Amino acid sequence: MEGRAALNMMHRISTKREPRLEVLMSWWGMNGLGVQSGSGGEWSLEKKIRFIAEAGYDGINGMLPESREAEQWHRLLDQYNLSYSVNAYPKTAEELDVFLHKAKLFGRVDFINVQVLRPFLAGEQAVQLLADIGELSRSAGIPAYIETHRGTITQDLLRTVEYVQRLPGLELTIDFSHYVVAGEMRTVSDEAEEMLQKLLHRTKSIHARVSNGEQVQVDVPISERVNEEGAAEYGFEHQMVKRFQNWWLGGMRSWRQAAQEGEVLPFVCELGPPPYAITVQDLNGVQHEVSDRWEQALLFARIARSLWEQV
Repeated sequence: MEGRAALNMMHRISTKREPRLEVLMSWWGMNGLGVQSGSGGEWSLEKKIRFIAEAGYDGINGMLPESREAEQWHRLLDQYNLSYSVNAYPKTAEELDVFLHKAKLFGRVDFINVQVLRPFLAGEQAVQLLADIGELSRSAGIPAYIETHRGTITQDLLRTVEYVQRLPGLELTIDFSHYVVAGEMRTVSDEAEEMLQKLLHRTKSIHARVSNGEQVQVDVPISERVNEEGAAEYGFEHQMVKRFQNWWLGGMRSWRQAAQEGEVLPFVCELGPPPYAITVQDLNGVQHEVSDRWEQALLFARIARSLWEQV
């Protein structure tokens, strides 16, 4: 490897015992990128992984590979020195138990991002399910972070605040774009901000996406410059971008206060393909994304590292 990827590997080795940030690329966010760029079609698995490494990412957040692909994934992750984590979508504790077993067989899974697909489960049953998931995670030795996500057990901000109050060990993946769009938060009230801050205290990973209160994923027009100290500074043209930046920084600071030696905070650049990505239709009826997802993800990666310097 050359350039940024090699420097990134040196950084990871030299600071491996210090609590640190790792900036990950979402594998889901790689869907369709070759088609979007007009390079002739979907990029191959190896090309996607190479692009991720050469762009300086620390790892990938993806899916648990099928058994026939496991060897190839291991080889490429080793070749490009990338960490790996996966997503799970259980409805019951038993389903997560089966998934954890498969993850241990695959190996090298740093953590599991969990979307619990029980949006209408509430009260004691929901609390018990989350408690059971936490216990299974600890027994398996693989961290499982519950994502704040629409259409899941955490879709309701009020209920999620209740969960963290009742479950001291509940660990979250913070993605407030879902609460912003579900609550139509074109502006964020003091009441909503107070509840969101309570969730930030349980930050174990962060998903980077910006919502404007009407669409879950919007293009982020940001101007960049270097200040007199040589550090990157960003000018935000939409008030919600500044708000999300403050949430990411708050989650980082909260995590760092409690982090133990060698722990890692994953920051996942998770910009989804259509229908998450907004599209427009040309005269030939072909849909085109209004933003460049790859460049937007790289921008979020730079912002994450700039924020981490403040922690």
